[in-house]
Amino acid sequence: MTPNDHRAIGWPLRRVVEVAVVPEYEYCQVVTTTDSRSAADALARGAAEARVAACAQVVGPITSTYWWEGRVDTAEEWQVVFKTTAERYPALEEHLRSHHGYDVPEILCTPVTAGNPSYLEWLSAETRPR
Repeated sequence: MTPNDHRAIGWPLRRVVEVAVVPEYEYCQVVTTTDSRSAADALARGAAEARVAACAQVVGPITSTYWWEGRVDTAEEWQVVFKTTAERYPALEEHLRSHHGYDVPEILCTPVTAGNPSYLEWLSAETRPR
């Protein structure tokens, strides 16, 4: 069978490929949302104190529209953006899961592929366990 044989038989030819997920970055930003300013501030401070994030910024209020329990809902929330290293991300995720008030908290990790070298050095230094 050649790569073009799928046309003759009328279905798309698909390949199954195994892929290992390997972080190719050293730094990341992690985002979560919560239902109050005080909860957001507590998550931010707790992560910084635990040194699982060097910095956390609280933004809000914001309006979120989402599916929950079979219906679309809208709520006022506060977003928290954490700065951490790829190495410390698992500890930050565990910290957020343990301290978050939501049943299914948003925890999204976005790689940082470039940045101010001095800032990134500071970020590494401040997330090292003490």
